[in-house]
Amino acid sequence: MALTETSRRGVAVAVCLLALLAGSWAITGQVRRAAAEPQPDKSNSVRTEPSRAANSDQPAVKLTPSQQGQVGLETSVVEAAPHPEQFRAYGAVLDISRITELTNSYANAQAQLQTAQAKLEVAKSAFDRTKNLVDSAALPKKEAETAEGTLRTDKAALAAAESQLRTLAATAKQEWGPVIGRGIVERSPAVVRLIERDHFLVQVTLPPGVAVTGPPGTALAQAPTRNANIDLRYISPATRTDPRIQGLSYFFSAPGDSGLLPGMNTTVYVPSGNTYEGVFIEDTAIVRWQGRSWVYLRVSSDSFRRHPISTDQPVSDDDYVVRDIPSGSEIVIRGAQVLLSEEAKSELRGGDDND
Repeated sequence: MALTETSRRGVAVAVCLLALLAGSWAITGQVRRAAAEPQPDKSNSVRTEPSRAANSDQPAVKLTPSQQGQVGLETSVVEAAPHPEQFRAYGAVLDISRITELTNSYANAQAQLQTAQAKLEVAKSAFDRTKNLVDSAALPKKEAETAEGTLRTDKAALAAAESQLRTLAATAKQEWGPVIGRGIVERSPAVVRLIERDHFLVQVTLPPGVAVTGPPGTALAQAPTRNANIDLRYISPATRTDPRIQGLSYFFSAPGDSGLLPGMNTTVYVPSGNTYEGVFIEDTAIVRWQGRSWVYLRVSSDSFRRHPISTDQPVSDDDYVVRDIPSGSEIVIRGAQVLLSEEAKSELRGGDDND
């Protein structure tokens, strides 16, 4: 009877041990399965961790498609094409009061010339009549002498009027060049539009040592509001340079409703006459970091990498034609600043972890 009780107790202990072992195996299996199962996608978070790709100097910022939609990220495939090469120049809207003064002076001189011509014709007719009468003894000789004196005076007045007119024409061409100078003399529609402020005169000066191939034709000026460009129409080479810049200079006209006013300075983009092969990059695609300009290229469906660009060939104040991007690349045109912010935050987090 005692042996039987001892056997029962041993069986009970063995059963308990087997149960404990089975529970431990079950827990271990659950942990292994949990570790093997994929973690849920936390797509509602826009924070990303950069991962360095092989043979790359810049980290690749990863965003899932849902994250890209949340930040409004947009991309575009760019293709290389020839673009007009442009120089960034300096524009100054001129005060044309001197043009107005010369135009009015020339018109007055013309009127004086016409008056002198009319008086000379009258004096010449009077002298001829008086001379005939003196020859026929109908008038005393002194009348002929008086008429001759008047004729000579009017001839001198005509010569002075002609000289004044020539001087004003030469002054206009000397101060404003042959095109505007001739317009002042002829009171051309272009000069009248300047006087009536339908157009403004803009002097555009290239940087020192820069030259264009042939007349520029047209140019683009930055609007005062900086949200648009103004079409400038070429007039002629300028007769003087901007003393602050010391480069080649040209006269252009700008529409009177462009927002420009006399005394304003503006940035102007002048075509050089040559073409420039590259891809067009909008200002919204460009980010500034560590003193350089960058764009983000898509390297996979959820990865983007920062790429340096050169901004030495502007199209406008913020848009550029870039040579150092391969044709066919897909660049980020909206949301590049978000990628840069996430990259910077990730680098800061990485630095904190290293500390």
